[in-house]
Amino acid sequence: MKAIRRFTVRPVLPEALRPLSDLARNLRWSWHAETRDLFQSVDPECWAASGNDPVRLLGSVSPGRLAELAQDHDFLRRLTAVAADLDDYVTGERWYQGESAELPAAVAYFSPEFGITAALPQYSGGLGILAGDHLKAASDLGVPLIGVGLLYRHGYFRQTLSRDGWQQEHYPVLDPNELPVALLKEPDGTPAQVSLALPGSRQLHARVWLAQVGRVPLLMLDSDVEENDLGERGVTDRLYGGGSEHRLLQEMLLGIGGVRAVRTYCRLTGHPEPEVFHTNEGHAGFLGLERIAELCDDDGLDFDAALEAVRAGTVFTTHTPVPAGIDRFDRELVAHHFGPDAELPSIDVERILQLGMETYPGGEPNLFNMAVMGLRLGQRANGVSLLHGNVSREMFSGLWPGFDPDEVPITSVTNGVHAPTWVAPEVFRLGARQIGGRRTEDAMTVGGSDRWDAVAEIPDQDIWELRRNLRAQLVTEVRSRLRTSWRQRGAGTAELGWIDGVLDPDVLTIGFARRVPSYKRLTLMLRDRDRLMDLLLHPERPIQIVVAGKAHPADDGGKRLIQELVRFADDPRVRHRIVFLPDYGMAMAQKLYPGCDIWLNNPLRPLEACGTSGMKAALNGCLNLSVLDGWWDEWFQPDFGWAVPTADGTGTDPDHRDAIEAAALYDLLEQRVTPRFYERGRGGLPDRWIEMVRQTLTLLGPKVLAGRMVREYVERLYTPAAHAHRAMTPDTARELAGWKARVRSAWHGVTVDHVETSALTPTAELGSTLGLRVRVGLGDLGPDDVEVQAVSGRVDSEDRIADASTVPLKSAGSPDAEGRWVYEGPLSLDRTGPYGYTVRVLPAHRLLASGAELGLVAVPSEDVGEGAGVLLR
Repeated sequence: MKAIRRFTVRPVLPEALRPLSDLARNLRWSWHAETRDLFQSVDPECWAASGNDPVRLLGSVSPGRLAELAQDHDFLRRLTAVAADLDDYVTGERWYQGESAELPAAVAYFSPEFGITAALPQYSGGLGILAGDHLKAASDLGVPLIGVGLLYRHGYFRQTLSRDGWQQEHYPVLDPNELPVALLKEPDGTPAQVSLALPGSRQLHARVWLAQVGRVPLLMLDSDVEENDLGERGVTDRLYGGGSEHRLLQEMLLGIGGVRAVRTYCRLTGHPEPEVFHTNEGHAGFLGLERIAELCDDDGLDFDAALEAVRAGTVFTTHTPVPAGIDRFDRELVAHHFGPDAELPSIDVERILQLGMETYPGGEPNLFNMAVMGLRLGQRANGVSLLHGNVSREMFSGLWPGFDPDEVPITSVTNGVHAPTWVAPEVFRLGARQIGGRRTEDAMTVGGSDRWDAVAEIPDQDIWELRRNLRAQLVTEVRSRLRTSWRQRGAGTAELGWIDGVLDPDVLTIGFARRVPSYKRLTLMLRDRDRLMDLLLHPERPIQIVVAGKAHPADDGGKRLIQELVRFADDPRVRHRIVFLPDYGMAMAQKLYPGCDIWLNNPLRPLEACGTSGMKAALNGCLNLSVLDGWWDEWFQPDFGWAVPTADGTGTDPDHRDAIEAAALYDLLEQRVTPRFYERGRGGLPDRWIEMVRQTLTLLGPKVLAGRMVREYVERLYTPAAHAHRAMTPDTARELAGWKARVRSAWHGVTVDHVETSALTPTAELGSTLGLRVRVGLGDLGPDDVEVQAVSGRVDSEDRIADASTVPLKSAGSPDAEGRWVYEGPLSLDRTGPYGYTVRVLPAHRLLASGAELGLVAVPSEDVGEGAGVLLR
């Protein structure tokens, strides 16, 4: 019989054990080993059955066991110590508190998903895991961050396989009362709510759940409340589910409702109001509209002035290297949900639409682009690796016409991963034996050093024993998960005896686990099955491969790739050497990364924005074998891994490209990877392999940390944004908006009329200086409104300037009789070879973050000046 109603019965903890409840409700336990060990000792069997979830554990322990623990002095002593450690962690000074007082009072960080722990399944892949690591690292550093997301009642789907290897999706219902979250409540005890206005005088209500991530509060909005009609209750049903209107409502709730939730949280708790708003991908972009409406209503600003004030304190991070990865909505659908009969009625709908419309060459004029809105609403933007920054500047260059892609104001902050979450306890203990537990913890959280030189002193034998131990643990984990998977596929126990021989703790182990869109090329390894089979079954140097990943429920192409891989792995000839594990998630990943010797990544370059899974593997001494894409393009060295050669020329046929790159992958495995793993030195150890593990930990370890990433955000983006926010008083915002409007309307009158230099010949000596003299027309603008620059550098055969450097020129005085202004300055010739220069005029104002901000530039016409440049010898 099915229950008509479900509710949670909570245990009553004895007074002496009350701190257990606080420890369970703060998600720091998910990365703090001592806290997890304490909960495991409460009841090891219940701990395992709960999936290592303290909230579920405390709901299942018998009252007798609780009474026993309340009298156990050793346990109580440990409980007191762990509770005191948490109190010190959340209240004591950390890195941020020791920095300059000019840092932001608070930062609000918005993301559609957060991967904190498997016990809070609110994530689907890399974006969410990155967001979770961002919150954890901010907590470790003491950064006053407020996370903002949605609470999905089904989370992301669970994955099983059919008998023939086809992905099956399951959506278990999540009861928030069984999760490590609590309702945000008003002083009278009623749940705090936010509401959005919908067309037709309807309302979308949402409660706010609070998850405590160490020092960082994470606010999650939940529309499954009684005040909503059935349709509105389902807005937060599934992560990335539903059609366009469903997704639009989710993103309105995340952005607009999220700002309202932040305001409510700060009002109720006294937390400082955020000075900086960071939108992690475009899903939360509507937060800028809500803040514009606030400023219009509260400070009396008009739309343009409010826009400038909002832009000053907004940071936008793009994670996609392809336009298809961006949420885009039909113009009419967006228009329907804003305006007098819907949300933000005080803002003209056309002004809202202008922020997201693709009004540039190649854009779709009827589509509202969330990333475009994010860039127009954020004065500071970044990609998530150096290569991805380049790709993003190219992809969005249409928003800044007249500028070369390398001048588009999108920087990059390379992602990092939260070491305490992803490093195996055995790896941590090895470091702690070397330099002590506290120093190891600081090295993994705060970072700051370029190298972990203490790794050099760890004996080779210890490193090799660690790697074999982790590999053996993975073998045990794989067999258990494989047995579960085959039972779900309909196999009987009698059919599964072969699983006891799957994988070998002494065989080179390769991991490949990630989402399964086509560009990540799950099945590239199957391109030449005979070669792969030879590698798997080599009599002296075999390899074994563990594969995991989920395809989007609507992506049948991705499901076919999984099925193809599964059918190969089902072959009795190789099934002891290659396995596919369904239901990839955080719990599996935490076993998979440490246990692999090689982490394989073979995306189509440059479609991997960052690819942090290889970072997590590296922190455990796993070597990367990857296409030079994302972070690996930035940090690869032969000392600690291998680069798969790519055939990414524009004219290469995709099928031919896959064939070339698969062959290169097989060659590397056959000729370089497996021989190095299996060759033994005089002491019977693989000395050269161990040295690569040592170099990976020494040189890559400090780079791939989320602590390094968050410190970069604080120093390079959050702090400048906070300063810009403070400078943008209402009067200043009006001034800047008025100045921009005046410049835009008058820019047609800005011209470069004449350029001359002191050079008398087409060649010049290295180290010499030319004198430049430029005559410009400014129309209705004055010299204070512009900057005139000389731009110089090497030129190619078509006179395009590469690696350009810019030098401002100075006004020579008053305008001439024709109203033209003369600018002069020196041009230093500091490079040999073909060299050229040009001049340009840009808008200039003290409050601009970049000269390209307005997307306006004036350059000479082709008949102005004296040729392309000078030749240096």
